[in-house]
Amino acid sequence: MSSSAPATVLVVDDSAFMRRLITQIIDGSPEFRVVGTARNGHDALRQIHALDPRIVTLDVEMPELDGMQTLGYIMSETPRAVVMLSAATTEGGADLTLRCLELGAVDFVRKSSGPISLDLATVSETLLDALRAATQVNLGGVQLLARPRFIVPELPTAPPALPTGATAVVGIASSTGGPRALAEVIPNLPGDLQAAVLVVQHMPAGFTKSLAARLDLMSKLKVAEAIHGEPIQTNRVYLAPGGLHMSVVDDGRGARRIALDGAPPVWGVRPAADPLFNSIARHFGRSAVGVVLTGMGRDGAEGLRHMREAGGQGVVQDRATSTIYGMPQAALQRAGADRVAPLGEIAPAIVSLLGVRRGPG
Repeated sequence: MSSSAPATVLVVDDSAFMRRLITQIIDGSPEFRVVGTARNGHDALRQIHALDPRIVTLDVEMPELDGMQTLGYIMSETPRAVVMLSAATTEGGADLTLRCLELGAVDFVRKSSGPISLDLATVSETLLDALRAATQVNLGGVQLLARPRFIVPELPTAPPALPTGATAVVGIASSTGGPRALAEVIPNLPGDLQAAVLVVQHMPAGFTKSLAARLDLMSKLKVAEAIHGEPIQTNRVYLAPGGLHMSVVDDGRGARRIALDGAPPVWGVRPAADPLFNSIARHFGRSAVGVVLTGMGRDGAEGLRHMREAGGQGVVQDRATSTIYGMPQAALQRAGADRVAPLGEIAPAIVSLLGVRRGPG
């Protein structure tokens, strides 16, 4: 952290038990100090104006004014770093959490077994990591994307071509701030991209399926959570499932397929982008574009280096539009890039680089 003074935190949860538990976890770290608690959204907004906390932890599902509604007020009236706490025991709960990320929440922490659960103590380090990310958030970049541009697909004028095995691929890595970034990039790719898109978003199991479904609704390309063993087809987007690494393999019969595995985390995360990018470098060579978007840490940097060394090209998100500049900065330092672009220009950069790629891998 940039200052020796602990970052101030407001804890918002409708459960008194959870407020005490979260406060104990946060106050147990010298990096943070809880300055207040709130029992619902209305109480939270009053406390924010009175206490001006640097960070807010906000329960997603609350009575009266829920987490998403509260977040909307915070980001429009008094923008600051917000970390969501989500039980997300249903697809609807996961979808609500993703909507919060699209509205500007920095990150979320999953409550393991429901709204009142001792299991939250087992993810205390996850919560503290999310708070550390919140201290590095670029609020300017968040406010530039107050609402992602949801693109309504054009009505097709002719039946779509039958899917064929991809001869070119785009690999995308994203982490903190990634769902909002992906909602800007994927829907702005054309339906005839003539490449497959493989995406690693650092996210736990149970949320990536909902993220894929949301992106699919707003995109011209078909978006789905990846399935082990499925062929990699052109004009399709494959999202790595939470909790599993994704890579490209050759099935020995000339087809490239998706491989999923539960190997140990890389850089502390699973899925990680480096295994995917390394496999893309091996199997697609010059016919590949690697993209590193917003996020904490350095995942994707080494993989992008391998992709560029194999003849592929690289796109890195710029500092101004990154929620967290850690991953893009590491990628730029380790791998370099053919394009450094603001988020709104990432999709055109991908299309441009695919158009001038240097031939088959």
